Amino acid sequence: MPQQKSSKRKPVKKSSRVAALAKSSARKTLSKKAVAKKPVAKSAVAKKPKQRIAISHYRNEDFASNGLRKYAQYRDLGIADASHGLAQAHVIRLIGPCNPQEVSKLHFHDVEFQMVYVLKGWVKTYLERQGETLMKEGSCWTQPPRIKHLILDYSDGCELLEVILPAEFRTVELAA
Repeated sequence: MPQQKSSKRKPVKKSSRVAALAKSSARKTLSKKAVAKKPVAKSAVAKKPKQRIAISHYRNEDFASNGLRKYAQYRDLGIADASHGLAQAHVIRLIGPCNPQEVSKLHFHDVEFQMVYVLKGWVKTYLERQGETLMKEGSCWTQPPRIKHLILDYSDGCELLEVILPAEFRTVELAA
């Protein structure tokens, strides 16, 4: 049977150097605390609105053609409203068949964060500094702020989950 270790700690003597460092650190802490800080007025501190819970259940009729691209339908997940614009999340359904002349336009989004997850099908993308990549069901990727990218091809029935910060952002299409 293995011997159990005692949980009691043995007292350790502090060396004079450790004691001197501890004393010095305590003096610095006291001197920092002694400096009076001006109180910050409550009106000077920006209050962030309280986030709400967002629940979105799948309904086919929630997909709308009022989004960024004509070849896609978007299902808003209610995140932008619930987070007061902090983030946006939607499911994108790409309408097939893919027309490369319509979808393959180099562009970037002026965002802080962007993540895409393939729910159904596949999509072939081009990302600056990464090149062409085939993303299949279950694939996930992030797109750093302002990275140039485009869609090259996608399967019929392709659906993507996209999360973007902030909810409102600018998209810039680049000349070919």
